[in-house]
Order: sequence, then structure tokens, then C-alpha cells
Amino acid sequence: MVSQTDNGSVAKDIATGTLLTIFIFAVTSYLPILGFFCALFIPLPTLFYRSKLGRHTGIIIPAAALFVMAAVLGGIAVDLVFFLELLLLGFMLGEFLTMNLSVEKTILYTCGSVLVSGLLGLVVYSNASNIGISVLVSEYIAKNLELTMALYESMGVSEESLVQLSNSFEQIHYVLVHIVPAMVIGSTLFVAWINLLMAKGVFTARGILFPDFGALNHWKAPDAIIWVLIGCGGMLLIPGSSIKMLGLNGLLVLLIVYFLQGIAVVSYYFEKKQFPRALRLFLYTLIALQQFILLLVIGLGLFDMWLNFRKLKTDKNT
Repeated sequence: MVSQTDNGSVAKDIATGTLLTIFIFAVTSYLPILGFFCALFIPLPTLFYRSKLGRHTGIIIPAAALFVMAAVLGGIAVDLVFFLELLLLGFMLGEFLTMNLSVEKTILYTCGSVLVSGLLGLVVYSNASNIGISVLVSEYIAKNLELTMALYESMGVSEESLVQLSNSFEQIHYVLVHIVPAMVIGSTLFVAWINLLMAKGVFTARGILFPDFGALNHWKAPDAIIWVLIGCGGMLLIPGSSIKMLGLNGLLVLLIVYFLQGIAVVSYYFEKKQFPRALRLFLYTLIALQQFILLLVIGLGLFDMWLNFRKLKTDKNT
């Protein structure tokens, strides 16, 4: 028999999780710069409360948050589909964490579930709105480029830079439309990994069981995917825009994988040198904001395969 105290605690958890999820999504939607970073945290409340409350009770939180946001947005919208996929990512990550899988399988199965459901959701939305998927994606990207232009204007960017950006609008739009698969797959992989890292700390602090994946800053990508990376690079040299775009998409996804390995290397040395937490946060933010440093981290992850920067004694992924 469940006591009234237990029922009250569960109800409080549901209310807290729902409000927290809605708050994060609201910040993501209405504060463009800060929202970019806050979007990473949308799956975390769902993941945490799914693990704390169980499957049947935990699912109430994303369902309630989705209902509220649908009412606020006035029905189904592309942003709501994006929100739904992030909630699903948190829930599915919580599901696979209970299965004692390797960290690679946990991430891949989570991302696979989200991507397949997202594609199905996009097909349903496309049919309901009588708009082709390609047109839907193209219009969504064009809308966001226009919002970016407006944001730059409000930030006081020089008129010369705005004119140059405006003149390149069509080329930028063309490239973005054709690398949508890479952006979707890469961002899903990145968000899943970030939430797994954050969940480890949160779960440990709250006394919730977390799988023993070992030291995640020892993680390295399978050596064999370097050949896939080389193959994708070679496709860029083959005549034909379709083949080049396929190679470019594959290349971008694999660069995300090596970025994650590079971050593991960085984290390893932060821990080894006992960097203060505030300094780590500053440096991670710098990596996110500075493209040159981000590329250096990708290179660090790529060359770690040969140079073994962490001097790991085994090739076994941990």
C-alpha cells in the first residue's frame, strides 16, 4: 500500500519535473543565444525522473510538458516536433540505461530510436500540412536564417557584414538544406552524449543507480571508423553533387564522433591536473564558442588514435 506521503512526494516530483522542462524549453524558444545552450538540457529532467520514478510514472512528465507547450504554441509546429524529440531522447536514454549495455550501444540505440521516430513524425506532419518534406525543411531553414539576420542587426553588426551575409543567403541556404541529415544525426549524438555525462553527476549526487561505464574520459572511438572517415573524404573528390553531399554528411557526423573523443582527452587532463570546476566551465565554454579551438579539439580526438595522448594501456573502450 502506498502512503499519502509517498503519493505527495511523487506528485511533487512530477510537478517539479514538468515545470523545469517547460522552463528550459521556454528559455530555448525565446532567448536565442542562451537558448542554444539551454536546449542541451531539455532531455535531462525526463531522463532523471524516468530513472527515479520508473517508466509508467516518469512518462507523465514529458507528456504533461508536451501538452502545455502544444497549448502555448497553438497546436502542432515544427518547434514542437523538435521539443518532442528531445523529450524522447531523455526518456529512451533512461530506458537503455536500465539494460546494462555498453556506453556505445546505449548512445547508438537511443539516437537510433529518436531519429527513426523523428523521421516518422516529420512524415506525419508533412502529410497533415500537405507540404513536402523537402519544402518543409527548406522553409524552416530559410526562416531561421532570416531570424539570424534579424538577430545580427539587433546586435549592431556592421552594414557591410550584413550585406555580405545577405548576398550569400542562397548559397548558405543550399548547403544547409543538403547537410540536414548530418546536422540532425550529429546534434542528436552530441546531445545524447552530453546528457549522459550530466546524468552521471546528477544521479550520483541524488543516490540513483547509474551504470558502471568506467571512466568516460577514457573513451575512444573504434579504430575502424577512420576508414569510413577517409572514404567520406574521398567522396568529396568524386564528380557529382549527390555523391559529394553524401560524403560531406558522413564526414560531418564522424567529426562529431572525434570531437567527443577530443573532449574526453581534454576532460582527462582537466581531471589529472585537478583544474578548478569554474576554470573547467570557462574552458568548455571557450571550446563551444571559438571555432578554431573546437577544430583543435576535433584534431586532438582524431590524432589520439595514433598518438594515444592519455597513454591508455588498453585499446578496450571503457
